[in-house]
Order: sequence, then structure tokens, then C-alpha cells
Amino acid sequence: MNRMLDPADETDADVNWDDQCKINTFSKLNQRLQNRTRFLKDKSFEKDCMEDLVTELELADENESLLRSYFCFKSYKVGDAFVLLPFDQVQKRLETEQDQVNEEVWKIETEISELNSEMEKLKKDLYKKFGKAINLET
Repeated sequence: MNRMLDPADETDADVNWDDQCKINTFSKLNQRLQNRTRFLKDKSFEKDCMEDLVTELELADENESLLRSYFCFKSYKVGDAFVLLPFDQVQKRLETEQDQVNEEVWKIETEISELNSEMEKLKKDLYKKFGKAINLET
């Protein structure tokens, strides 16, 4: 029978209540980290799309004459519907949404950093006691 752990790496350390709480906390933090990382990926994609849209609107504005852009209405998505709004209002709304998305991305990145920091502390404590007998690599 093959063993996953070398006999030299085995430890006789007992898992007490404190250790079990640390292991459980690490597991919860790891799950939250994975969820936040996926959410960050989605928000980053949304941020990139928003930046592309703002760039396209700026280019469209440069190509239109002043008179034409004054009377130009653009479709803007509100919930599940599209409404026609003046070009200037669309730009203002997009800037506001872009700021909100940037703020959300920053908050998620900060949260991920804090989660990583907490997990590193727990790893240090648990590896100190259990050595290679515990696997906390994600």
C-alpha cells in the first residue's frame, strides 16, 4: 500500500480544539478567497468593458459635428431595458458607473489582500506544529 506521507514527515502532534479551530478558519478563509477571486475576475472584465465603451463613445463624439451630437440620442441600459438619452447624459452616467466599478474592484482587491494575510498567519502557526503532515497549499 502506497502512503501519501513519508514516515519521516509524520508527526505525533495531537490536534487540540485550538488547532481544529485554526484549520476550520483557514478552510473558511480559503473558500471566501476563491469566491472573491472569481468575483474580482468578473468585476475586472466589467471594468475593461466599461473602459472600452467610454473610449468608443469619446471616439464617436469626436467624429460627429457639434450640431449632430447635440440632437444625438444614445441607447442606455437601465436594468433590463434600454432608454434613449442625450449623449451627454449617457457619458455622465457611464463615468459614474465606471467610478463605482473601480471602487468595487479596489474593495475586492483589498479584501483579497487581507484574506491572504490572515491565511499566511494561520499557515505559519499550523505548519510550525504539524510540519509536512498538514497540507494548506491552495
